[in-house]
Amino acid sequence: MTKSEFVDLVKETGAYKSRAEADNAIKAFTSAITDLLVKKDSISLVGFGSFSTVEVAEKTGKIPGKKDATYTKPAHTSPKFKISKTIKDAVAGN
Repeated sequence: MTKSEFVDLVKETGAYKSRAEADNAIKAFTSAITDLLVKKDSISLVGFGSFSTVEVAEKTGKIPGKKDATYTKPAHTSPKFKISKTIKDAVAGN
């Protein structure tokens, strides 16, 4: 599904009057979630899932095909999403 098709789906599902309203709703949702995650805050949307951040430790590894060559990936913060049981069950057909 393309973003344009998704905007149409949100317009129909949310009973928005125009595609622009539906697109603005999607932009507002993604912007709000992004702002929360940048602040390292989390949110749980019952029936949908939870957005949060996790701290990932520094990691080193070998570069394939190069003798004794290694790389280091610095520690960083990563976004995380855990889907709700309601959606998992719906997708599984239960």
